[in-house]
Amino acid sequence: MGDKESGRAARERKARPYLRQPEKTIEVTPKSVSGLLDAMSQTGFQGKRLGEAARIWSEMVQQKGLTIFMGYAGSMSTTGQWKIVRWLIENRYIDVLVSTGANVSEDIFEAMGHTYYQGTWMANDEALLEAKIDRFYDVYADEYDYRELESLIKEFAATLDPGRPYSTREFLNRFGEFQWKKGIKSITATAWKHGVPIYSPGLIDSGYGVALSLLKREGKLIRLDQTQDMEELGQVAERTKRTGVVYIGGGVPKDTIQLATIIKSLAEGGEDETPHDYAIQITTDSPQWGGLSGCTLEEAISWGKIAADSKRSVVYCDATLALPLIAHAMLETAKGRKDPPDLSWVFKNG
Repeated sequence: MGDKESGRAARERKARPYLRQPEKTIEVTPKSVSGLLDAMSQTGFQGKRLGEAARIWSEMVQQKGLTIFMGYAGSMSTTGQWKIVRWLIENRYIDVLVSTGANVSEDIFEAMGHTYYQGTWMANDEALLEAKIDRFYDVYADEYDYRELESLIKEFAATLDPGRPYSTREFLNRFGEFQWKKGIKSITATAWKHGVPIYSPGLIDSGYGVALSLLKREGKLIRLDQTQDMEELGQVAERTKRTGVVYIGGGVPKDTIQLATIIKSLAEGGEDETPHDYAIQITTDSPQWGGLSGCTLEEAISWGKIAADSKRSVVYCDATLALPLIAHAMLETAKGRKDPPDLSWVFKNG
């Protein structure tokens, strides 16, 4: 009997470190969005990770001396998400935005007064082509309205000086001002108003590329200097005390932000890494394919991009599900940003 009890006690000692935090079953009761996500964070699987991500982002905005980068990948602005990003900028829940060209052009489409329409992914695409309807999975847009967006970009670009290059940050900042004065309250316009720099390492892979190409055919070449983008991003990371990251999707925006920490560490001597202290990602990509979009935040630790002791969570989920829930939870819990970093020095570069 004694040996049996001794064996049980030994097993319990071994098990104790693993059984410290009980899971809590969700009760169906009236809850706020933040209350629901908090309850989910105490369960398992992706519900837990979603709740953790909401809590980490809310904690980030309360930290002093923290610069929050956001990577905004894919074509999210066509799916009703762009005003969430605009709200994040207005409240300085993000300080630097790194985006695909699509996400900071397709929002302008609606901001100009055009409309996206609900459709179906089972559409007859030949019929859509004949009707001049563009399809984004199950969202439709009128091609002729889309051409008006490209014309607006071209109209703005024609005002620039072809005798000098522009970083994408300066290009988008100037374009934001151009839109704001026309009453177009897009992501880029709101960023200009609130002093939030936007970088787009793949800017021409979008309507911007179409507009700039057409302008070049008319004899006016506008050049983009993406080395300046990386230099500025490195300086932002270098000048700040601490950094946090939010990745909506992955792709080029994610790696661009990750590389900012590498530039910072190399500029400071190449020995001491300066990784991000907070990191969350919402992605549908998987790590086993080896791509950057799906690679884990733990993998980034080996590069010195994410701190080993960082607060982090990857949510394997469609961002159109996760981002609205997290934003509304933050509306309830974050209560505004008290001391966002002053990045006005960035805009002195042009």
